[in-house]
Amino acid sequence: MSSREEVGGAMEPSRDLIGLSPEPLSIERVYSSAVSPSCGAVALFIGTTREHFEGRRVIRLEYEAYEPMVQSELSAVCRDIRARWPMVKHICIQHRLGLVPVAEASVAIAISSPHRCEAQEAVGYCINALKASAPIWKKEVYESEESKWKENPECGWSGNS
Repeated sequence: MSSREEVGGAMEPSRDLIGLSPEPLSIERVYSSAVSPSCGAVALFIGTTREHFEGRRVIRLEYEAYEPMVQSELSAVCRDIRARWPMVKHICIQHRLGLVPVAEASVAIAISSPHRCEAQEAVGYCINALKASAPIWKKEVYESEESKWKENPECGWSGNS
């Protein structure tokens, strides 16, 4: 399938939307960005701040990023997804920066395809690839106001692999 498709007499281009923002993520906007009349599936992944980690009470996460490289790395992830799952139509990846309180979304991914299997597989691949390649750093802040920078075990350049 090409990156354009006939929709109601007009060609609908595929799109990759990548965003970083200090503002709360709009899950509805992420979902809407991936919807296509040619697709029967939109798979979503929403990563949220949990209140406990390894027995410690977490009150918030703090994210920092090297934004130009994040854009580049996530564009490469989108290209990889399209090569592996050519039926994928739209990809939306949004990541929060700055302070993210408990229960709020840090990352939201939506991917559409004609059928659910491709969309679900692509979303799983996307979050793992994001954690492995995007220079986004997370600090957990605990109830005691102590904090700890966290490494992604998936990240090949962090020294964890």
